[in-house]
Amino acid sequence: MAVVDETVWAKKASAKRAALTQSIPPAFRIPTDILPPETQLDVSQFPAESKWFTPEELEITSTTASALLEKIASKAWSSEHVTKAFCKRAAAAHQLTNCLSEAFFDEAVETAKALDKHLAKTGKTIGPLHGLPISLKDNFNIVGKDSTVGFTSWVDDPQTYNSTLVELLRDAGAVFYVKTNVPTAMMIAETVNNVFGRTVNPLNRALTSGGSSGGESALIVFGGSPLGIGTDIGGSLRIPAACTGIFTLRPSLGRFPTLRARSGLAGQEAVASVNGPMGKTLDDIVLFSKTVVGLEPWMHDPKCLPIPWRLVEPKLKLKIGVIWNDGMVTPTPPVQRALRETVEKLKKAGHELIDWDTSTHKQAVSLIQRMFVADGGKSVRHILKPTDEPFRPEMSGYELASEMGVHEMWQLHLERTDFQKAYLDQWNCHGVDALLGPTTPYASVESGKFKHVGYTGTFNVLDYSAVSFPCRVKANKEVDQYGSDYQPMTETDKEIRDEYNKDLVHGMPVSLQLIARRLEEEKVLAMTKTILEAL
Repeated sequence: MAVVDETVWAKKASAKRAALTQSIPPAFRIPTDILPPETQLDVSQFPAESKWFTPEELEITSTTASALLEKIASKAWSSEHVTKAFCKRAAAAHQLTNCLSEAFFDEAVETAKALDKHLAKTGKTIGPLHGLPISLKDNFNIVGKDSTVGFTSWVDDPQTYNSTLVELLRDAGAVFYVKTNVPTAMMIAETVNNVFGRTVNPLNRALTSGGSSGGESALIVFGGSPLGIGTDIGGSLRIPAACTGIFTLRPSLGRFPTLRARSGLAGQEAVASVNGPMGKTLDDIVLFSKTVVGLEPWMHDPKCLPIPWRLVEPKLKLKIGVIWNDGMVTPTPPVQRALRETVEKLKKAGHELIDWDTSTHKQAVSLIQRMFVADGGKSVRHILKPTDEPFRPEMSGYELASEMGVHEMWQLHLERTDFQKAYLDQWNCHGVDALLGPTTPYASVESGKFKHVGYTGTFNVLDYSAVSFPCRVKANKEVDQYGSDYQPMTETDKEIRDEYNKDLVHGMPVSLQLIARRLEEEKVLAMTKTILEAL
């Protein structure tokens, strides 16, 4: 029996990191004399302040995805120039936040040149995303590229097929140039793994960018991507979006294709993993959603539903249930204030708001926790084994779990369905259009201290469509403090209270989430626009 060198995993990780560094061309490496010191926490303004970017590069990388498409289609800007600008800014983002897992800038530029040539020759774009650079979370497969999902055993394992969504976006004219970092198996609410290490938040590098789509959120808020694609099984789109103050849509299963993407829990379908867009504006989220549905993904992915994009007339008066807390964890003071102020503004705008009973949310969190480890951690352990890679401490729940039997799993499915029916009945009883509440308990939080996914995970169990959006409130250390009447609901609640650092999160954007019923993506996006208009 062959003995595996105990350092194999570390050697593979080191070699992969070195290869990623080498994939960044010398022209895109930040000169040492302008490289921000590690003690500089906010590096988000580096592109504008460093004088390393040209005025045109700054203009291009500060333009929305929707506007970029118009500029490229009108030939005001070439896809080549747009792609090069985003490659440079993405390279800078990685050097300052460790947000990438793959970079293939030369290939991207060649793709962009070919698209420019097609437009010049035919006078027509190749599709609705013609020439637009789009970043991809690491688990989306691209032929010839690794999809390590944070595992050393999947290093140097180039994929032989594209994810279905990648195929559709490519055929629509998208230009792929980077893939972004994820936590091990994409099952941690921060972005850290044994291959690439930790991704940090460019708004404050002492804070997390969230997870599991935290490479995407860091890249986007830095300006290194006009539009990114992530995934969500327990909050993996919404948590990183909230930690960095950007927009995202968590769709219900069936709207966007999920076929042929890589997973650390392949075959786990008790709670669905879904794909969704991440961007700096709501309009860009709508653009992606409408475009992908328009590509008829149900003709390519058997799990996609044949539901064309539907026009939704905005309601002048919404009835919204307010989630003040989830019965387990009190939102930290910046989130409490953001929710209060948003509710008051919505009331003044004529909307009806009622308090929402969250007493059943504890059951949802229990359900999702049991679903994730139902195989006793076998899936993760099997992927770690070839290189003897150790479990990360954040994955201790998988390391220690016991496998469920088939009958026990079936009972869990029944419990899930009963929970979904009870929640549906509650929704119908109150007749609300949507729920409004925290995306997470935090504006953001110090790396390694993210502790609670109940605000997002509940709606994964329900498979409801949800938007996380920045609500135009920023954390303020002068006013955002716990009241003298605070009483912890759980031990986790107390820990979050004890670890709250008002000075460190000062100035960070605060996000909320708006939740609609299943398969109401068009409606939740339209309602989010209505809410933003009231703020």
